[in-house]
Amino acid sequence: MSVLVFVEIDNGSIKKASQEAIAYGAEVAKMLNASTTVLALGTVEESVLSQAGTFGANKVLHAADPKLTHENSMAFADVVAQAAQKEGSKVIVMAKSGLGDAVAARTAAKLKASVISGVTELPDLNGGFKVKRSIYTGKAFATVDIKSEIKILAIQKNAIEATETGASATVEAFSPTLSDANFVAKVTDVEKSNAELSLSDADIIVSGGRGMKGPENWEPLLDLAKALGAATGCSKPVSDLDWRPHHEHIGQTGIKVAPNLYIACGISGAIQHLAGVNGSKCIVVINKDADAPFFKAADYGIVGDVFDILPRLTKAAEALK
Repeated sequence: MSVLVFVEIDNGSIKKASQEAIAYGAEVAKMLNASTTVLALGTVEESVLSQAGTFGANKVLHAADPKLTHENSMAFADVVAQAAQKEGSKVIVMAKSGLGDAVAARTAAKLKASVISGVTELPDLNGGFKVKRSIYTGKAFATVDIKSEIKILAIQKNAIEATETGASATVEAFSPTLSDANFVAKVTDVEKSNAELSLSDADIIVSGGRGMKGPENWEPLLDLAKALGAATGCSKPVSDLDWRPHHEHIGQTGIKVAPNLYIACGISGAIQHLAGVNGSKCIVVINKDADAPFFKAADYGIVGDVFDILPRLTKAAEALK
């Protein structure tokens, strides 16, 4: 038996969230005395796939059909189901993401499996198979006892640390049966953000709100992000006002993030924004309003003018280099 880990590929590399999913799957495999098999789809170099071994994978199944290059949850779910049947996998792991949730749900229907999304810890195997998951947009946790034979787990970012061991995995070609019915929609063009760092994968995010006062005042925030090697984000009102591009919008209706460090600059902390950041390991809030609700969710708070605080932080970050 093998624990199967479905990974997402971006720009020819395994996404960081998927690296964590591999590490999680490898730990579950140890608990079950099983092996760990990674499933990768589309065009990617074998040398990249073999690096899955450094996060705990024993083997990589590579379905290299060009049709699988673009995200397609219907086709991907079909391939995951076929790979699970090939490997005899009773536990399937993937990163929680827009694509991961869609693939998990469709795969569950095909395999008559249970699917648990937002898993935050390794399972408890004492007397069953129990997992802890985030609920109510991160405001609470639930422990779920999974009774089905096949279990699909979508792992929350930062649920486990993906420590590199230096090992490598064997890569095996996989040729699943692809149904034309899964390709009724055709991807004609892919337009990617020009940002150097993806918000979903960033370890550090510096984000701004209406307290930045206008698009012309964003330079101090960008300077800090550059000094920290961070991605940049914003609140919904900022993207609605076109101060910043919409792909930077973080929140319940935007991108949900879980970096190691989230720095909120001039953001009041509306519930919709908090829902998008509460998976962060550490939240730092900078706001001149000492009563801003964001301070209640912060690990560290700085009461002061962002235009005074940001240059100081940038100078300190540069000095640490």
